[in-house]
Amino acid sequence: MQGGMNGNWTGVRIGALALLWGSTFLWIELALEALTPVQVTLSRCVIGAVTLLVACRCAGHRLPRGRSIWGRIAVAAFFCNALPFAMFSVGQRSIDSGVAGVLNATTPLWAVLIGVVTGMERGLRPLRLGGLLTGYAGVVLILAPWKAAESGGSGIAAVALAAASYAIGFAYMGRHLVGTGIPTISLSAAQLVVATALTAVTVPFGGLEPVDVSARTLIVVLVLGVVATAATFHLTYRNIAAEGATNTATLGYLLPVVSVALGVVVLGEDFNVRLGVGMAVVLVGVAVTRSRRGETPLGVAERQPTTQG
Repeated sequence: MQGGMNGNWTGVRIGALALLWGSTFLWIELALEALTPVQVTLSRCVIGAVTLLVACRCAGHRLPRGRSIWGRIAVAAFFCNALPFAMFSVGQRSIDSGVAGVLNATTPLWAVLIGVVTGMERGLRPLRLGGLLTGYAGVVLILAPWKAAESGGSGIAAVALAAASYAIGFAYMGRHLVGTGIPTISLSAAQLVVATALTAVTVPFGGLEPVDVSARTLIVVLVLGVVATAATFHLTYRNIAAEGATNTATLGYLLPVVSVALGVVVLGEDFNVRLGVGMAVVLVGVAVTRSRRGETPLGVAERQPTTQG
């Protein structure tokens, strides 16, 4: 009974994370209408950090202490926050939000590769490998690389770099931060604080341009910072603690469905039969990848966290 309840809550967390994470590309696209990539990145880091600091305080937790842990947080903040946030903002100047979400779905492939290289993966079972390949086939179908010339090449490269960076960050967090006994709310707050500091260094390179702040821009930036950054990042941390870095990265396969749908409905981006079929294939791949029949879940840390707060 308890296992069933845990499974239900896991499903709710995964669904919420997919929706929030998938909507990020929409909010970035809207924010870029008024802000530069550096300004978008810095604003989401600042608002996200403040939000999680308040949440951490309300939960009765403190930020981590010790030079060693803060050094590890800095590495994670670079690969999981500062670099990918910046690359998404840069990339989405030349590609649609839906395409950005699709490219982000390559994160699981990078995560598996990194997991095998670092020893965090104990080998790929046929079922899991089949799910990964199926999901990747859906991504390829949606992205249609044979039409890549119609999209911005530099934008595609920037978002692909962001996806690879996420995979590195997830693996690092799973190995060096999760399971240390520090509440995930404290870790996520600290990580966004460091990401803010790292992003602030880039302000001279596009962050000083004048901004015509409207009510619409303020709302977009607040949603991007509070919902698509703070809430999403903390849920990501909790999911890494509960299911491991690779399983969390597998959520990336759900993002094209959300990002493409929002891009079509809200921004009027293109949608056709190929995209619809591709999203269906992606969902099948996710279902197969997450199946645990006869297999030991991969990517789940051997050392379980003592606190998830």
